[in-house]
Amino acid sequence: METGYQTKLELFTANAQNVKSEFSWHNAQINRLAALLYTAENRNADVQAIRYCYNLLKENTGFFSQFRGNLGVCIAALLALSGDPVKQLNDTLAVYEMMKEFKFRASDYLVIAAHQIATHSGDADSSTVIKRAKDFYDRMKSRHYFLTGQDDYIFAALLGLSPLDAETAVERMEQLYVLLKPEFGASNRLQALTQVLVLGEDSPETASRLLLLQEDFRRKGIRLDKDYTLTSLGVLSLLPAERDTVVRTVEETYEFLREQKGFGSFWLTKQEVLLYAAALAAYKQIEDIQKGLLTASLSTSLTSIVIAQQSASAAAAASAAAAASSSSSD
Repeated sequence: METGYQTKLELFTANAQNVKSEFSWHNAQINRLAALLYTAENRNADVQAIRYCYNLLKENTGFFSQFRGNLGVCIAALLALSGDPVKQLNDTLAVYEMMKEFKFRASDYLVIAAHQIATHSGDADSSTVIKRAKDFYDRMKSRHYFLTGQDDYIFAALLGLSPLDAETAVERMEQLYVLLKPEFGASNRLQALTQVLVLGEDSPETASRLLLLQEDFRRKGIRLDKDYTLTSLGVLSLLPAERDTVVRTVEETYEFLREQKGFGSFWLTKQEVLLYAAALAAYKQIEDIQKGLLTASLSTSLTSIVIAQQSASAAAAASAAAAASSSSSD
């Protein structure tokens, strides 16, 4: 393993411990996502800045606000990383309210979607991006009524920010869905996968590269085709790197993390550790892209996709945990 990359992995595990210490009563997976966000920028987790932003959330939102829900620490980390937390929060809250006016329903997923749009819309009118996101969402809903729900908000926002034509992109998603259904079954995870894939290069090799990469991982005893990790496989398949390089990096990352405090089998499932291994491997390849002076737009796009995919997975896991907790207390 490259020394620089091992240093990054050590940074992630240290960040995870620091965030856990500061927010010990909060959702553990969300804490690790906050640590991952700092690691992606090669920064030590500033837990005091995160705490400041978490208090900022409490001061500016109601007691039952989704901004103070399962993803609160993650949102606080994103605000802390922005450089101007007050402005970023105000912009995100404004987009959030606009999205509700467009009939998006309040949820953890909508919070992340609003932050994406507030952060990345740039000179574009936020309402135009929101309208595009709603167009993507409605088109997906018309194709898969029972599969399309609040968990699709994050990628609907990312699609709205993209230059993709909604009709063409959703048609391509449907083609990928039909093509990959024999392997993955008609499912919500497959729809999420097509959302990831359509954000990549429009290539006839998209599905075949994904399936080949899946088989490469299987030969190593690594299953990235489960509910919470299938989109990770999609992200990795978009990387402009040799398949064996991608597989080796994920494998080495997973093995390293398993040996670190708080990442052993007693604490975390294999699938959750694979989530972090895939994300960290993706960030490594993105940095290699930047070093190779390839397009900045490609690295920015891939970074946004990784953050969206990790946020969606964490929100889904947190929602499932909350539902289980509620059920057991009844």
